[in-house]
Amino acid sequence: MNTANTPSHEMAADRFARRITARLSSGANDLPYDISERLRAARTQALAKRKVTVQVRRIAPAVVHSGHAAALGGGSERSGWWSALVSAVPVMALLVGLVVINVAQDEQGTNEVAEVDAALLTDELPPAAYSDPGFVQFLKTAHSSN
Repeated sequence: MNTANTPSHEMAADRFARRITARLSSGANDLPYDISERLRAARTQALAKRKVTVQVRRIAPAVVHSGHAAALGGGSERSGWWSALVSAVPVMALLVGLVVINVAQDEQGTNEVAEVDAALLTDELPPAAYSDPGFVQFLKTAHSSN
């Protein structure tokens, strides 16, 4: 057991478990055969579960504390330029997507302005008529008479 990285409560629990084990082992010689076999099977199962728990703890090699938040770090398994490259791929995809959306919106706005300009230039009225204040009154009276 590595005592340098183990919290004190885990060490205390480990000492307590060793004392209980020693006490149970000392009285196991006086038990009948069937009970001692059941105890041996229970110990084997407990050890198997403890091994699984220890393996689960090794999945997250580092916990990084930042203020009130904690994040799992990659540890030494993923380090170097390959890790930086892999983490930069989603950021690059986001930037490319934003550029594509910006270009598409600019093109759509340009097409709408071009349609309005084409309609104004191909109309029978000159463009100056649309800015004339009397033309709006003309349109209102012409529309109501139809």
